[in-house]
Amino acid sequence: MTDTVPFRTVLFSMVLLWATYFVLITVRSYVAGFDMQLELAWRRSVVTLCGIGLTIVLWFLLRLFDSRALWVKISAAVAFALPVALAIGQVNQFMFNDIQFKQEQRFAEKNNFTLRRDEDGNLMVDIPANRSDQNGPTGAPGSSATESVIISSAQINADRWRSLIDIALGRYFLLLAWASLYFALLAGYQASAAQRREEEFRSAAKAAELRSLRYQVNPHFLFNTLNSLSALVITGKPQRAEEMIQSISRFYRHSLAAEPTSDVRLEDEFALQREYLEIEAVRFPDRLVTRFDLPADLADARVPGMILQPLVENSVKYAVSKVTRPVTITVAAREEFDRLVVTVSDDGPGVPEGTSSGSGHGFGIGLANVRDRLEARFGPDVVLTSTALDGGYITEMRIPLTRNGNTYNA
Repeated sequence: MTDTVPFRTVLFSMVLLWATYFVLITVRSYVAGFDMQLELAWRRSVVTLCGIGLTIVLWFLLRLFDSRALWVKISAAVAFALPVALAIGQVNQFMFNDIQFKQEQRFAEKNNFTLRRDEDGNLMVDIPANRSDQNGPTGAPGSSATESVIISSAQINADRWRSLIDIALGRYFLLLAWASLYFALLAGYQASAAQRREEEFRSAAKAAELRSLRYQVNPHFLFNTLNSLSALVITGKPQRAEEMIQSISRFYRHSLAAEPTSDVRLEDEFALQREYLEIEAVRFPDRLVTRFDLPADLADARVPGMILQPLVENSVKYAVSKVTRPVTITVAAREEFDRLVVTVSDDGPGVPEGTSSGSGHGFGIGLANVRDRLEARFGPDVVLTSTALDGGYITEMRIPLTRNGNTYNA
């Protein structure tokens, strides 16, 4: 879709306008009872075709002003339509110049008198005249002769111009009517194009927002893993450090495979979090226990990539790292009323004292990031709750259930 009216649409509007003109003039001709309807029809067809061609010329002139103000467009239409109307009037005069005389001759033949034009172009009628001439053999009473009478004077230039202007004025208003239709079509196409551009800008802004939020996850995770690697090297655990490096490599290869703003299969998101927890298991081999619960019918459900990463990180940071006993982190999914419900829970100590989902600490930042990404992707039709339990903590995410881009709503 462009800001200009496609030529096919423009041509269709012209053909429709001039076809309507042809039909109306033809109907009027029949109602008026004119003779020679077939000859009138083909001449009228030629005028109609020339009218379409000359209207195309008018369109080429008007489209130069497509991006100008409305009053400029109207002024251009008023100015350019006049010479085009005069040209159509000239064609009309040329095509119908002799038709009136032919019709008058046919009428004369039906009524047994003769019409002709003299050398000056005057229309003459020969009528019988009775004359008596006593001085010759033809002067006998009852002899007849003809007398020529002028019934219409030859047209002068002023008459031709008046006729031309009369015809052109009718076509002028016809062209202005078409120009009004064209401006209406143009306004519609420009409005549609503006709306499309607005949607593209909005989509680009949304994609930029999603990309920004997604990229906020990676540096935080990288910072933590580098600290963990440093700790393993300092404490003389090269084997574990090597295992962690390999796990990090697999994790980043997996996480960077998808476009930052695209959705991923829930099965892939679970696999990514499993790889992440394998990295953390190098740091907490005796404390970190993981459990994943993904029903087979939800494996192809779609979620934003790495959407669970901040939630799982919070469980490691505020549950596993804060105690010396084993802590189980559970990542589970289920379907409720055509909604996808994903939970990340742990049986750790809960939220540390002085930390809440609305605080400025890392815990609240992670939840805010997840909420912002979900709202940017799905709009307000999402629910994210985070609650401390007796012996643990749970974060629940409820979003529209989508598979392959299709949303299933109750």
